[in-house]
Amino acid sequence: MGGNMIIAANGGGGGAFNLLLLLAVPLVFYFLLIRPQSKRRKEQLQMQSSIEPGARVVTTSGMYATVVATDDDGLVLEIAPGVEARFVKQAIMNVVKDDEADELDETEDTEDGDEDGKPAGDSIDLSKDDKDVADEAPDDAESKPAAKASSTEKPSA
Repeated sequence: MGGNMIIAANGGGGGAFNLLLLLAVPLVFYFLLIRPQSKRRKEQLQMQSSIEPGARVVTTSGMYATVVATDDDGLVLEIAPGVEARFVKQAIMNVVKDDEADELDETEDTEDGDEDGKPAGDSIDLSKDDKDVADEAPDDAESKPAAKASSTEKPSA
């Protein structure tokens, strides 16, 4: 019985390598997974705690809003003119930079009304843009058959 134990002990040979491998796996996990994740979490918490009224933010649901008021655990956000909603600070994904906020304001200004100066909410234009196609087509009698021929051809793949 004692002879079998000696054989087993001598057959190991790679004990130092196994020990190094056993110690290397947790180190790899720490440097590749745990450390970067904790760094991102700290940056996110710092960003969420430094939010002040007047800042433009993006929520985790993708909604752009302006911070109206803050308190210990929540924010009041203005998601549309005159529409305010309460959110927890963890719902803020990003603070929008000033130059990005200016671009957003320009797109909101163009969406608020149409070319006639009417507000966008008063009427909805459901007509197709066929008038643009009709303006581009010449009135020559020679070009009309060519246009008909091209429309009856089968589309190529």
